[in-house]
Amino acid sequence: MNNADSQPFIAPPCHESLQEIYRDDQIVVVNKPAGLLSVPGRHEANRDSVLSRLQQIELETRVVHRLDMATSGLMILGLNADSHRHLSRQFQDRKVSKEYTADIWGHPEQQQGEIKLPLRCDWPNRPKQMVDFELGKSAHTRFRVISHTGNSTRVSLEPVTGRSHQLRVHMAEMGHPILGCPFYAHPEACAAANRLHLHATSLSLTHPVTGQEINFSCPAPF
Repeated sequence: MNNADSQPFIAPPCHESLQEIYRDDQIVVVNKPAGLLSVPGRHEANRDSVLSRLQQIELETRVVHRLDMATSGLMILGLNADSHRHLSRQFQDRKVSKEYTADIWGHPEQQQGEIKLPLRCDWPNRPKQMVDFELGKSAHTRFRVISHTGNSTRVSLEPVTGRSHQLRVHMAEMGHPILGCPFYAHPEACAAANRLHLHATSLSLTHPVTGQEINFSCPAPF
């Protein structure tokens, strides 16, 4: 469907609470539930989000990176202009280590490996992304098998780059789409879970004031 001809997207209400993992006077780290937007949408009905909830506690809270609405897990936000600038630079310079847990369809032949497939927006079908070797931006993902269960495999995913839908597209292009993904999974894999089985499990970076390495972890809820 061409979204330009469709009705505006209205996110279903998210009644789950936002769990704070850590807070000081510079940063806050939260566990975002699946179904909650990272930032408010343009439509009035899409005002509820990680950012808007946290700004009710501290108005100066600023978003540094985002998770898809369907993805759960760790997000870090700055609590002032300086911490936001410092954190944003770390993400831009790829000095932040991120790890996701996902359940994918089937059993990969390799226990670990790398995927390098350039991505761009599939404009007629946005927000979907697509592989494009001519116009796409470089996208790099590392994967590692954790365990097998029936027809699925639990994997650890490390996005070296941070393209939109990168992990979803790369897994699907491998022939192992993430369970519960309505955009890239085939019907059987999509129906195998009642939500997208993708969770931001760990986050490691440098504290914007102390300069010390800080590490956060949060196990997958599925």
